[in-house]
Amino acid sequence: MAWGIGRVPRPGTRPAVKPLLYVDIDGVLNPLSPSEPERFARHSIGDLTVRLSPDHGAWLRELAGLYDLVWATTWEHHANEHVGPLLGLPELPVVEFSAYRRRRGDPRFPIIQLLETHKWAPLLRHADGRRFAWIDDVIPPRIKRQAWPYRGIELVHADPREGLTRRHVDRLLTWPSGVRE
Repeated sequence: MAWGIGRVPRPGTRPAVKPLLYVDIDGVLNPLSPSEPERFARHSIGDLTVRLSPDHGAWLRELAGLYDLVWATTWEHHANEHVGPLLGLPELPVVEFSAYRRRRGDPRFPIIQLLETHKWAPLLRHADGRRFAWIDDVIPPRIKRQAWPYRGIELVHADPREGLTRRHVDRLLTWPSGVRE
């Protein structure tokens, strides 16, 4: 096994039919202040109100033809319970961030950056050497620098005010074909 970031298998070294696509919710599927609010429906989930666009569900189903979709959100399993059905998505695997315990060989970050980098090690461990793309509204520069040398990783930053756009989807649709295992 080829080692990549820390002592985590290098993305793209484990054969798989499809790469993974890690999907965040808040700031990606639930934007803060979309410029076209009419494209979004408001939904009450407990004490929360989320804005979701039917376009996002259609786009994610389109991306599912090229990727294995995985929730990468602090919603964790609640994403399948509440958000997925509203977007017409099947139940998806979930990266569990709250249960993750740091492991030997995980990428290291200064303590001041732990809140914004808390998803990185669990995503790398979950991918376990498979190619992956990750769309999130918080992808700090340090993570971008760590990922840059690896052709098996595609990081897609979404503006949290606008969320997922067709431009992001088109970028994700072209990425897997340009990357070989």
